[in-house]
Amino acid sequence: MSDVCLPRSQLCDGRNDCKDGRDETRKLCGSVQPRPQSLPTSCAASEFRCRDGECIRHAWRCDHSPDCSDGSDEDDCDIGDQDECRVNNGGCSHYCLDQSVGFLCSCPANMKLVGDSRCEEVDSCLESDVCDQLCVDINNSLTCKCHEGYHMNASSGECRANGEEAQLVFTSSKGIQLRNAESKSLAAYLPGPGPVAVVASNLTLYWAQREQGSIYRISVNKKPHEAILVVRVQGLVSGLAIDWIHQLLYWTSPEEGSVNVALLDGSSQVQLITGLYDPSAVAVDPLRGLLFWAQCGGSPKVEKSSLDGSSRADVVTSLIQQPVALTLDMTRQLLYWFDQGMRSISRISLDGRHRKTVVESNGYLDRLFGLAVFEGFLYWGDEVTGSICRANKHSGSNLQVLMSNVTSPGGVALLHPVLQPHGPSVCGRPGMTCQHGCVVDLHPDGLRFSCGSPETKENSQVPGIFSTAPAKTLPDATFAGYLSLIMFLAVLLVGTALWWWREELRPSRSLTLQSFSLKESRVPLIVQPPSGSEADVGPGNPSEAGLGR
Repeated sequence: MSDVCLPRSQLCDGRNDCKDGRDETRKLCGSVQPRPQSLPTSCAASEFRCRDGECIRHAWRCDHSPDCSDGSDEDDCDIGDQDECRVNNGGCSHYCLDQSVGFLCSCPANMKLVGDSRCEEVDSCLESDVCDQLCVDINNSLTCKCHEGYHMNASSGECRANGEEAQLVFTSSKGIQLRNAESKSLAAYLPGPGPVAVVASNLTLYWAQREQGSIYRISVNKKPHEAILVVRVQGLVSGLAIDWIHQLLYWTSPEEGSVNVALLDGSSQVQLITGLYDPSAVAVDPLRGLLFWAQCGGSPKVEKSSLDGSSRADVVTSLIQQPVALTLDMTRQLLYWFDQGMRSISRISLDGRHRKTVVESNGYLDRLFGLAVFEGFLYWGDEVTGSICRANKHSGSNLQVLMSNVTSPGGVALLHPVLQPHGPSVCGRPGMTCQHGCVVDLHPDGLRFSCGSPETKENSQVPGIFSTAPAKTLPDATFAGYLSLIMFLAVLLVGTALWWWREELRPSRSLTLQSFSLKESRVPLIVQPPSGSEADVGPGNPSEAGLGR
């Protein structure tokens, strides 16, 4: 037995740090495969580089406890004379306090220490977690509000979605299923557990059969429920996400080490991000133009980029072992991830700050694949216990098992219009105004967003091109003036024609409504929703959509 304490990052890392190997036992680590060890080429300013190239925390240098594999962190230590703070401020971002053994980093009053060396500003709203969504801090007094499409529950202060209740979508060995939060009704469509994503505007479900590399879609409104093969790829599909504004489908391929994108019908497939080690999950925020993905192999981490793959940056790189699921709480601009190796669900702001572990091993986090957030709860499925669960998204409290005895639960998603609000396209944001719509161009070299040209016979059928709604380019006053002038000229023209017809012509036959035929306009529509129409969903057929209370 050993009484040496290890940091969490050294647990289940594929190397015996305890003499008796207890930090790598199957009981502790489960069935998780040890992640491959690769030494970094350089160490951070807050780290000490061991003689063999390994990086450890600088605070562990000369602390009378070997932390480097070769013990070099305890070489050449003169505790009485050494002041670590003199060298690069000890790696501290703000204050460095020299100690008799080692040193400590500290922060100003309005900041807190993150990890061992970095200070960040305290966010009172995130620290307190008293608000479900919007939080206003005025003189240390917090006021909670809800986003459009939600209302605040008078008794609990929670933000609840307006309209019909959400439906829980999940996959299992019995197929893709819907569960109404109150009635608990189920409908199985096609076998195959795997990741799942939804398009709320036309009630279309997308899911992947994890072992076959096939992505399907199905319309909840249309009967019979026929699954349509959208994408067939080499190997597995580990993650799935939908950009409902630009009508794009993203997925991760572990075998190819890539994040891929295509149109919602599966056409114009492109490898957007390559060179990844075992990518495991993907999430997209089209309102802010951000794409997130996780990788389990090599150096496990979570990254982000713009929707076209540019502006790539790290989000989570430390204290992470095996991230296998991602989801976004867009109402609070937070990213959640599940770490299979650490048996925990954590969150972080989209800029990589304000990290917090929300749910830790509670008996229902043994092998999780799907993760979703709605209102005040996190939802997930656990394969070991065969359960669909939810817990408070702020603290992990109020754990509820919604379903049990689910065979091989896979992906999890929530279906509700408020989760996919309307917003400007990438081209409709400040600094880019398009008169003829935003063109989404998928080509072999990647994904590109640009302003479009008026549609012609030559460009209307180009594969991989999709146009979204154009931004308004005229000021309101100018637009109103043009409209008034057009209406005046139209009235004048009609009056003149009627007078001339009455005075000069003798009609040979009467005209009826049947004399006219209305043909579909040949002017191209810029706005085209995904397959299916919002008109299919409405008060007239709630039973088919499965959204009735």
